[in-house]
Amino acid sequence: MTRDIADAFANGKAFIPFITAGDPTLDLTERLVPAMAKAGADLIEIGIPFSDPMAEGPVIQDANLRALRNKVTTDDVFDMVERIRKTCDVPLVFMTYANVVFSYGTKEFARREREVGMSGIILPDVPFEEKQEFDEPFSDEGLAVVSLIAPTSHERIRAIARNAKGFVYCVSSLGVTGVRSEITTDVGAMVNLVREANPAIPTAVGFGISSPDQARRMAALSDGVIVGSAIVRMIAQYGEDATEAVVEYVRSMKKAAMQAENS
Repeated sequence: MTRDIADAFANGKAFIPFITAGDPTLDLTERLVPAMAKAGADLIEIGIPFSDPMAEGPVIQDANLRALRNKVTTDDVFDMVERIRKTCDVPLVFMTYANVVFSYGTKEFARREREVGMSGIILPDVPFEEKQEFDEPFSDEGLAVVSLIAPTSHERIRAIARNAKGFVYCVSSLGVTGVRSEITTDVGAMVNLVREANPAIPTAVGFGISSPDQARRMAALSDGVIVGSAIVRMIAQYGEDATEAVVEYVRSMKKAAMQAENS
């Protein structure tokens, strides 16, 4: 049985890794998802390759291009998830772009996503004001369209939080995704605004987190941490042999997040 997004936050601070499906092969992605779940990942974001991932930095952009060169399609990703679901019940959400969903057909995409056992979707290029056209078809299938808030959201944070489903993705840094040596945004203030507006919705912080120390500090301020570029860069380095390195990294980051719970 597929677990819900809420289950990811039910047992302390959540660690949420991201990988791009099909980078460098779908076979590796299919191995990595259950391996990361066993290593402590509470929820996993799977990126559906897109030719113009505007929210991504160079590391994840390159991952998208590698997957597309392998001719990975949205249906290939759905089929892979269906196979993963035979042995792995960790909550999964897609991260992709509106054009991917539109070109597939929004209702058909949502239906297929539910059928293969996903729990939701993140669409970083869809602003809050335009989210409703996605909310309805995905909600009809029992799926959450996860909302993002950024340091520039200001007064919109409360409105976004009140309407949020699954969890709120707190963007820790301005700009695109990518490893950062230091995170200077007042993440705590953003999280507090979300909690004031909607105490029931969990928050997870992403964009720029790469080290256990950063994970510990961000988890202390929120309900979980999200890491993408650091893992994708590791996959680019090790290729088909990346599983061991990624598993050790996930284990260390989950441990760091849980230390925030106990501090």
